Amino acid sequence: MIVPEASPPRTGLASRTAAWGRALPYHWAVKKIVILGTGGNCIDILDTLNDINQIRPEYQCVGFLDDTQANWGKDLHGVKVLGPLDSAAKYNDCLFVNGIGSPGNFWKKDAIICKTGVPDSRFATIVHPTASVSKMATLGAGVVVFQNATITSNVRLGKHVIVLPNTVVSHDDVIGDYTCITGGVCISGGVTIGNSCYIGTNSAINANIAIGDYCLVGMGSVVLKSVPENSVVVGAPARFIRHTRS
Repeated sequence: MIVPEASPPRTGLASRTAAWGRALPYHWAVKKIVILGTGGNCIDILDTLNDINQIRPEYQCVGFLDDTQANWGKDLHGVKVLGPLDSAAKYNDCLFVNGIGSPGNFWKKDAIICKTGVPDSRFATIVHPTASVSKMATLGAGVVVFQNATITSNVRLGKHVIVLPNTVVSHDDVIGDYTCITGGVCISGGVTIGNSCYIGTNSAINANIAIGDYCLVGMGSVVLKSVPENSVVVGAPARFIRHTRS
């Protein structure tokens, strides 16, 4: 998607956030939104919201929620950290989007989101303007798709799935709830990936295989055959090294 020339210039993230906050006309149906977490993916979500707003003002990010007390009150690129995750109920006029999830806690992502008490119906699905998403694909509540990702025909992304930049999710793939597909991943057609998985950067997954729930695929791995649930696999070809959870 090409950003129209009439859009505001792409400047620093903080200045763009502040500029849209001042410039949104009262009559626009702009949606308030809160980002869960303050890590790198969370800042990238803020950047994505601002890029969406460059085309047409849609979102006003009112703040971040994070359980790290030292972050409360901080200003991140013009947006405040408001408090802990369990304070989400205060923001009953807002939508939410989750950016929490790393190799160290991906299998806990459902519990982290559940802690907020926010129903799935109040989670926004966010797609960067440069992403290519087939009209035949289905995206669940709370899905985030970053820059230059490609989601092709008949793909199904479960709720709270995050797809990082330059990833390809091919035809007929099914990605389970809470799974993170990191940058530069290539998933061939007909693949099923379970719930709460983490697919590492630049990994490749062969066609028509299945990866079970709670699996981690290491960076740069080449997965040629199906992977049982609760497995960590690495290498080319990928091999089992340990269980995800004891």
